[in-house]
Amino acid sequence: MRPISFRLRGWESWPSGHKAEKAGLIPTLLRRRVTSVGQQALSSAWHLPETAHARLILSSRHGECSRTASLLESAISKSDLSPADFTLSVHHALLGLLSIAHKNNRGHTAVASGQESFCYGLLEAAACAKEMPDELIVLVHFDDLLPPPFSMFNEPAEQPIALALALAATGEGVPLQFTSECSSTGNAPSVSHAQDFLNFINDGLPECVSVGEHRKWRWTRYALD
Repeated sequence: MRPISFRLRGWESWPSGHKAEKAGLIPTLLRRRVTSVGQQALSSAWHLPETAHARLILSSRHGECSRTASLLESAISKSDLSPADFTLSVHHALLGLLSIAHKNNRGHTAVASGQESFCYGLLEAAACAKEMPDELIVLVHFDDLLPPPFSMFNEPAEQPIALALALAATGEGVPLQFTSECSSTGNAPSVSHAQDFLNFINDGLPECVSVGEHRKWRWTRYALD
């Protein structure tokens, strides 16, 4: 894959990052009937000023998995399905709420790519910024631990995470390059690509390599001309 360059204009994250624990400061629309990790994802995006005018991209491996599990339990027990859970069970439902709250009609995309969902979401965001250099792009990523009876599929050391990244092709921001190549067999996959990226940004590292199930992802800072 050829390198894709972009500028990281800002970011918010939970539980680590610039501004955490702000879910109580977002509109009621973004708190009502939304799971805890969903609130943190929406809060992270809400506190980026670019979100109101950006094209939105969501990446998540499981989405709001506790909501899906609740629907399945109701179906098995032949109980009535929760209208709120049913309405918000669509993978990109959180971006729908965010778009309504911001009156943002720029459109959005949802990405689910297994353990590498964050990386493919960032690839989609960087590619959109490259294709539409006049557009702002905001990537919203979140993942939660699977609830019982699916908790046996949780990865060891995996933790809930939510973050939002504002990207643009040019202008202000941290200049980054993004590349990917096939991962060699025998390399242990990273626990969390999203956390790897946050460590790379927050610690000011010049480069970070995050290993996935199928691909190796590399993020690099570069000097401006």
